[in-house]
Amino acid sequence: MRIKQLFIGFGLCCSLGLSACEEVIEVEPEFQRDANQLFTNLDDYEFALTGAYARFRQVGYFASGAQTTGTWSTLPDMMSDNLVQTSEDLANWANQTNWVYTADETDIAVAWISAYSVINQANLVLRDIEQFSETDPERVNRLKGQALAIRGMVHFDLLRYWGESFERNSTELGVPYVTVVDPESKPSRLNVSETYDNIFRDLQEAETLLGTVDREINATNRAYIDQTVTRAILARVNLYAKDYAAAENYATQVIEELPLATRNEFADIWTDATDDEVIWAVAFNAGEGTPSGGLFNAPSNRNRFRPSEELVDEYNEETDIRFPSYFSTRALGETERVIVNKFVSRGTAQDNLVNWKVFRTGEMYLIRAEARALSGDESGALEDLNTLRSARIEGYVPVDLAGQALVDEIALERRKELFGEGHRWFDVKRTTRNLVREDCGTTATNCTLAPDAREWAWPIPQAEIDANENISTQQTSGY
Repeated sequence: MRIKQLFIGFGLCCSLGLSACEEVIEVEPEFQRDANQLFTNLDDYEFALTGAYARFRQVGYFASGAQTTGTWSTLPDMMSDNLVQTSEDLANWANQTNWVYTADETDIAVAWISAYSVINQANLVLRDIEQFSETDPERVNRLKGQALAIRGMVHFDLLRYWGESFERNSTELGVPYVTVVDPESKPSRLNVSETYDNIFRDLQEAETLLGTVDREINATNRAYIDQTVTRAILARVNLYAKDYAAAENYATQVIEELPLATRNEFADIWTDATDDEVIWAVAFNAGEGTPSGGLFNAPSNRNRFRPSEELVDEYNEETDIRFPSYFSTRALGETERVIVNKFVSRGTAQDNLVNWKVFRTGEMYLIRAEARALSGDESGALEDLNTLRSARIEGYVPVDLAGQALVDEIALERRKELFGEGHRWFDVKRTTRNLVREDCGTTATNCTLAPDAREWAWPIPQAEIDANENISTQQTSGY
């Protein structure tokens, strides 16, 4: 049955002025159920949950399109000092990568809509599912737990761009936290502390529920959110919130479940030949878009964003397995260009079609190392740093560091390990450092961004401000 999707965007509809607005509202995907239609059995809820996962493949979330890139895939690196826009790009996303966006920015509105559409789909799964708790409690746990984890994680992703602070108890502006299916709803922004409260509530309940389910969630791949994935999300959120004990605890639980890939296995992660150390990946198949076409667009041989020379120089080309896994060269006429090779294809197709790795064990080691270093366990932090490097670098000789030097090396390793995976912008933001593009290229108009600049927090889309009186006085500071 194909039923017209009910779109929720807090009043963000055709007032956005998007050319594809009507398509967004009228699309009739097979996994949708109308928000006014009550689900009659758990198969309906399974169907709706499939829709929540599918929405991660939207252009504007993890997928890239002709005009809008993957907001939570490659854009955070494009906006940072990791990637450099080239003359081969058509100035797409230049407002974001040059930090000159305003409340009228279409790409920012698309990101807002994309995220809340995932949340809406998760809320459809959560609505009235408890009616089946007595007859099939473990199946309900599996469905409800995944939906809660999705809802918590996506609100956290929104907070990463729109939050005015990452401090756990901050009263600065966070984001609206939506828990109901109501197209007439006009929620206001919570403060950051309240946003965290809701995120942790959802994620902690999800962790509990996913411990008692009717069947294994990721029996054949890592495409769905199980208890281990939920703990990885909690490790990341707690690091941002500076609850270092909790971040260490959750990261440790994940590490114990999913060890690091070996050097021989590591390159295969990026062609989907193995899921070693992959905690959760959003699956992309033919016809479902790609997550990284905005970097090196393999089908057209366009090197739209190249890796920063300053960053590339940090890798040992001869001994670090990440160098050939992440970088390569491609010719354009007589010119050899350095490209991001990390997401080019599964095989020989050169189509940018790969699964998007949202969480990996490498990140868990870096979360634990940072949490330990900042909470006084320098020996544990150093052990994590050396363990990760030993897994990546042939003949690695462990270092002995302490104090700020150790913290700085962990930050550098995080930048190298997670290059291109959607972390760098947020890492500089949460550690309140200056963003300095030592390799600024020839197309960028801005090369430095101070920690107190307004651009670290995105503006609420103007159409939302205009349509929702409850948020109209809550525009992000400076816009």
